[in-house]
Amino acid sequence: MGGKEWEAAELSKARNGLIFIMTDSILSKAATMEIPINSNGDSRTAEDDGLEQGAQIGGSLDEIVGTLPVAMDLQQVMVSGPNLNETSIVSGGYGGAAEGIIPTSSIKDIRSKSRGITPSHSATSRIANQPGHYPAPSMHHSNSNPSMMSEEATRGVAVEKFDSVKKWSINTYKCTKQMFSERFGRGTKTVDLELEAQIDVLRETKMKYEHILRLARELTNHFYNMVQTQQALGDTFADLSQKSPELQDEFGYNAETQRLLCKNGETLLGAINFFVSSINTLVNKTMEDTLLTIKMYENARLEFDAYRTDLEELSVGPRDAAAMVRIEIAQQQYQIHKDKYERLHSDVSIKLKFLEENKVKVMHKQLLLFHNAVSAYFAGNQQQLEQTLRQFNVKLKPPGSDKPSWLEEQ
Repeated sequence: MGGKEWEAAELSKARNGLIFIMTDSILSKAATMEIPINSNGDSRTAEDDGLEQGAQIGGSLDEIVGTLPVAMDLQQVMVSGPNLNETSIVSGGYGGAAEGIIPTSSIKDIRSKSRGITPSHSATSRIANQPGHYPAPSMHHSNSNPSMMSEEATRGVAVEKFDSVKKWSINTYKCTKQMFSERFGRGTKTVDLELEAQIDVLRETKMKYEHILRLARELTNHFYNMVQTQQALGDTFADLSQKSPELQDEFGYNAETQRLLCKNGETLLGAINFFVSSINTLVNKTMEDTLLTIKMYENARLEFDAYRTDLEELSVGPRDAAAMVRIEIAQQQYQIHKDKYERLHSDVSIKLKFLEENKVKVMHKQLLLFHNAVSAYFAGNQQQLEQTLRQFNVKLKPPGSDKPSWLEEQ
């Protein structure tokens, strides 16, 4: 074969190689593009025109190859085309149904068969292992950040506190306004005359009973000091009876009398202490509990009148949409405070009734005890005094029981 024939053969091989490269490039471009299908079924786009232009480009390769030198290394020219294993043609745009996805391996097989080229084993295995579709990456984290959760919890507590302070401020403002209106004679007040009279009697009775309690405690202290003095005087008489033989009988009689008075005084002191304890319970616990309920009732009455006044002011105002909403809210608040006021009104009435019955029963018993004990003591009737304490179940404390034990002193 001559030199010219060998050069023509090499140029023909180079031209065929470039045509193969250009064809694979165009197929790769077609495989990676989206082919939208129009409503009329025509799927021809501008990229199809580019595919047609590839044939025209292939026709002009003879001119390009003609300018190449003969000694060009064909290994640098015969490069492999792009990998089509991870591309797909989507019909109908991104995110369409799985049926609209066309694997590019089918296109490559068709092109290979048309050129008489069989896909390699490695390419076939990669195409077989390719998944049908890839899910879109999630834009949200499944696990919440602990710091964000802590901030949300703190924010929720702060919002609750703010709402509580807001409600308290509004309620305080309304009640203060109502209180000043009542004092200056500008506002109306809900009054139950019968209940108010009973409350006034209770307050006056409590003041008188407190005065009795204070005097009874003073009597207890003075009588206790007298008993201690009698005991000391009796001990002195007994000591002198031993040291003065000429006056032994006289000192002995007086010592015995003082000891008897001291014993009876301790018995009377136990009765007076029981009387003071019962009066203290009646005044500082039973009456105080009723007065606490009365205080809650008066606060509820003030709140009820405040919201009642607010509702009356809104009712005489304009009746637009915003005003109707405020009237409805005021009506709800008015009903809530009305129910609270009526419930406490009933509680106060019941407690006043029970308090009066309890007061009569307790004072009847205590006054009878005090009278019988004092009369028996000053009459010198020791048996009647002891019988009075047994009648009212008064237990005397043994001498020295008020002193702390040796363990407590350590």
